[in-house]
Amino acid sequence: MIFDRFARWTEHQLGRSVTFALAFSSVVVWGATGPFFGWSDTWQLVINTGTTIVTFLMVFVIQNTQNRDTKALQLKLDELLRVNTAARNSLMGLEEKSESEVEDIKTAFVELASTVDASVEKPPGQRGLVRSEPPNSP
Repeated sequence: MIFDRFARWTEHQLGRSVTFALAFSSVVVWGATGPFFGWSDTWQLVINTGTTIVTFLMVFVIQNTQNRDTKALQLKLDELLRVNTAARNSLMGLEEKSESEVEDIKTAFVELASTVDASVEKPPGQRGLVRSEPPNSP
């Protein structure tokens, strides 16, 4: 709970243009101080260590954000499936199924799409996206 609140606050703060300007300024200041420190190993270690730590911690913040956004999106989609009488309620919670179950459902939908395409009469010129042969010329 505390991490979730911290992650939301962090993602909000890091997404602001002020934060980017601050990070950019830090790199400029670090670069400008190079001659003062004689381009030493310690001077280089400061930026390397700082960026490594920030990158490592941001992996967890970004993953938390993606997990939360994915959960919210799945719940919204499940609600749309639930209220739509023409939709298949069996697709609710699809993200919890095994990879083979998802592949089976995908295969069924591909077959369904091909039968629908075959049964629908399309106007000339819209029968496919790409022609395999040029049209016959008289």
